[in-house]
Amino acid sequence: MKKVRIDKWLWSVRIFKSRTISTTAVKGGGVKINDVKLKPSFLLQGGEIVQVRKEGFHLTFKVLKLIEKRVGAPLAVECYENLTPAEELNKFNEWYVGKSRPEFREKGAGRPTKRERRDIDKFKDEDFFNFDDE
Repeated sequence: MKKVRIDKWLWSVRIFKSRTISTTAVKGGGVKINDVKLKPSFLLQGGEIVQVRKEGFHLTFKVLKLIEKRVGAPLAVECYENLTPAEELNKFNEWYVGKSRPEFREKGAGRPTKRERRDIDKFKDEDFFNFDDE
């Protein structure tokens, strides 16, 4: 029976943008099978249910086909079944209502400094990449 590394499969079916991001997510505990955290070298088999935490969403996929090479989006969709509940996919809709205004900076304040940019990035990413809270 064919097996593929979990980090490689997540990258090849386009769940993560790069293999490095995929590996980091698996190492950080953002990818689970049966509520068990995995290592990037975990060998995935067909038919398994994979739980992925990505950017604040809890996504669930059933593995249909195992591939090692990255493929186009139309082919990638055929490799998994998305079992993520609709309420999970739409959970930020209420939060974003009325907040579509672009970020505002006082006139004459110039561009943010490197420190300010880091603080802004840290503030924005705080909730999305903290895998240890569960």
